Amino acid sequence: MKYVLVTGGVVSGLGKGVTASSVGVVLKSCGLRVTSIKIDPYLNIDAGTMSPLEHGEVFVLDDGGEVDLDLGNYERFLDIKLTRDNNITTGKIYQSVIDKERRGDYLGKTVQVVPHITDEIQEWIERVAMNPVDGTEEPADVCVIELGGTIGDIESMPFIEALGQFSYRVGPGNFCLVHVSLVPVLNVVGEQKTKPTQHSVRGLRGLGLMPDILACRSTQPLEEHVKVKLAQFCHVPISNIINLRDVTNIWHIPLLLRVCHMKLLVCMIAKFSFDMVNLKAFLSLNTYMYYFFMRAVWVKLLENPSCLNGLKEPADVTD
Repeated sequence: MKYVLVTGGVVSGLGKGVTASSVGVVLKSCGLRVTSIKIDPYLNIDAGTMSPLEHGEVFVLDDGGEVDLDLGNYERFLDIKLTRDNNITTGKIYQSVIDKERRGDYLGKTVQVVPHITDEIQEWIERVAMNPVDGTEEPADVCVIELGGTIGDIESMPFIEALGQFSYRVGPGNFCLVHVSLVPVLNVVGEQKTKPTQHSVRGLRGLGLMPDILACRSTQPLEEHVKVKLAQFCHVPISNIINLRDVTNIWHIPLLLRVCHMKLLVCMIAKFSFDMVNLKAFLSLNTYMYYFFMRAVWVKLLENPSCLNGLKEPADVTD
């Protein structure tokens, strides 16, 4: 089993969920089975009793689980069926540990955040990652994990510690970290600033996690010297720095990721050494994304993606 962790830095709302879903799409288009886990570091058991004003819309799964709306994105992007266990919350973890303590499972030991809470998190991830989600009885090849919140949040600390231990335990060849960060532009100087991302990555490294891929959010395409600076100070190869710039419509994001996906695909293959990569399926995905945004003449194609056979990939797409 391979694991991809998606974290966020600087501010919340950077699009970690879309990034995590896109990573899954890339890997699935290569013929791999993909599952997803969303970690929400709040003390609520689930999102069912939370106000939509606090946490956004609640997504209801097939098993009745009321979860974060990102799991709806996972299901739609990856065409999978998740369960309530695919949404981990601090409340669920603490409830499970306290129940074990009441049953005497810890044999009188002092129950602590480390190792009991962190071990419970790791066991939960490993258990859920093996659950079939695509209608077959086969477990997934890759588990994409999204850590909610931003690096440095007090609420996230037990999860970050657990994931640091987890990455060491499964080994670098089975664990990849994608860090989503912000590269802002100050209107006064009109210059892309890398310092927030530098501090975010430094904080992540200080907590025991080292990013393999840096996904930079920005209002405009990253300038080349900015990428060089990020690579130098964040210790991430420039080939592993992906730019996710703002677009006027959220449905343009798949087109924007069309080029980034190829870079991401290469990074993933180099990291995990996959043998069963189906690049033809990936190119068909790009073609499908292109025709998805064309006019009604392509309705038949959208209803029957098998019509993609024989179609050539567009030379260029602009938004």
